[in-house]
Amino acid sequence: MSDRNTVLEQLRAAVGDRHVLTGDKATRRFRRGYRFGDGPVLAVVRPGTLLQLWRVLQAAVQGGAAIILQAANTGLTGGSTPDGDDYGRPIVLVSTLRLTGIQLLNEGRQVLCLPGATLDRLEQTLAPLGREPHSVIGSSCIGASVLGGICNNSGGALVRRGPAYTELALYAQVDARGELQLVNHLGIALGDTPEQILQRLQSGDYSAADVSDGDGRAASDPRYAEEVRKVDADTPARFNADPSRHFEAAGSAGKLAVFAVRLDTFEKEAAEVFYIGSNRTDSLTAIRRQLLTGFERLPIAGEYIHRDAYDIGERYGKDSFLLIDKLGTARVPAAFALKSRVDGWFERLGLRGVTDRMMQLLVGLLPSHLPKRMGEFRQRYEHHLLLKVSAQDAAATEAWLRGFFNDHEGGYFHCTADEGRKAFLHRFAVAGAAVRYREVHRRQVQDIVALDIALRRDDADWFEQLPADIDGRLLHKLYYGHFLCHVFHQDYIARKGEDPMVIEHAMWALLDQRGAEYPAEHNVGHLYPAKPALAGFYRTLDPSNTFNPGIGQTSKARGWGSCDCDGH
Repeated sequence: MSDRNTVLEQLRAAVGDRHVLTGDKATRRFRRGYRFGDGPVLAVVRPGTLLQLWRVLQAAVQGGAAIILQAANTGLTGGSTPDGDDYGRPIVLVSTLRLTGIQLLNEGRQVLCLPGATLDRLEQTLAPLGREPHSVIGSSCIGASVLGGICNNSGGALVRRGPAYTELALYAQVDARGELQLVNHLGIALGDTPEQILQRLQSGDYSAADVSDGDGRAASDPRYAEEVRKVDADTPARFNADPSRHFEAAGSAGKLAVFAVRLDTFEKEAAEVFYIGSNRTDSLTAIRRQLLTGFERLPIAGEYIHRDAYDIGERYGKDSFLLIDKLGTARVPAAFALKSRVDGWFERLGLRGVTDRMMQLLVGLLPSHLPKRMGEFRQRYEHHLLLKVSAQDAAATEAWLRGFFNDHEGGYFHCTADEGRKAFLHRFAVAGAAVRYREVHRRQVQDIVALDIALRRDDADWFEQLPADIDGRLLHKLYYGHFLCHVFHQDYIARKGEDPMVIEHAMWALLDQRGAEYPAEHNVGHLYPAKPALAGFYRTLDPSNTFNPGIGQTSKARGWGSCDCDGH
């Protein structure tokens, strides 16, 4: 085992001094999560080639360090940052953002993505071909990586596509003997040695003849569209701990070092958006069942927003909305990085949340940014559903909605293109609004309890009614999510002085009684205990516990220590 200075020397030799960051100031934006997670690191290393990444891994493994790989650091459960200082060994945090690269396969029907490829960039690459990636809403707007979605079984809003998934990947793992191995399951012949494989892959030095069909391995979820239609099933349609969707890189949560993934792409469809409002949950339940079972084609997306989440998002997500609306998604990652640097500067002066309060004050002076008809529905209805369907299905969908609301409480309107775009952008802004609220109201807020849950497909009582003893501990409850998939995001803003962990554990007990699974799509991170099957999967992938130790509240010790890894 090398000492820390030797490891740092080897890391610098691999990538150059400039790309090995040390010290609290330089590493802050990498080691601190977007919502949760923080801890000391030996270094943050930023390799610029796949071969450099391999050499960084070699140096860290030889030096006995733990390794955490990180892409955009936009996760919500702290799964790509350290969690405390009790790892018993130094941590090398590897940022993969410089490892950009997207290669088209089979005339764009598939793509090969390197670790730094973002969903946003992939969407732009495929657009001229009339195709799109697995996910085109939400995290794609803030620079989240393609590989991060695969490793976390990310779900997204697109009803037909299910969790991000592939069985075709190139990855490194540390075996039970502590030796680093490179495994090529891309279905592309690239050579025999790591050096050959990685250099040829990086440069795209292969021909169509080198690309096989992957021996029948899937490059997207092959069965979700069938599963989500089973509205009477007493189990959730998708959730992170589903063993049937764990395969090597897919669901690995950082327990492998993934160098590349091969993925299917999808034909882009013309679409129409309907904005639906109701004060009755059973009306939305009936709509959901019809949309999933009564039409030949599934809808493209169906996003739910509760009125309270609408309000918090309108006020505290306004700057995110305007940034994306006016400048596009490409500018957002740089804006987040700049904000992190400015926050760090103020925090060294003992001032927290200065940028959040300043930005909130400025956007509060601006006029309303949401379409008028959305505001009118907000006044009339508690529950909102954003429905996107194929253009070819729009007339039939509207005819059904018109007839439905002749006999049921509620209403709808057919969005213009601008209204539809802004409705879905508002849904995205809601997802980050609780973080802004917390920073602006530190004197009233203890913290956020953020859950993403998958309800049983047959659960008609999907809108939560909390017991008074829990409800009284909260300032606000934000409910929003992927309604047709029955996957909900629930952000609870806890009052000052309340213990968020006590609240969260009480929530878990209620969810267990309802037959829900959680987390549904953001993965366990350091917030949730991994269930036995998931913990076992992690241990199979990483028997030495070198990569991302402690994920899912498992052991942080080398070789898993005395942990039986059966979850908690």
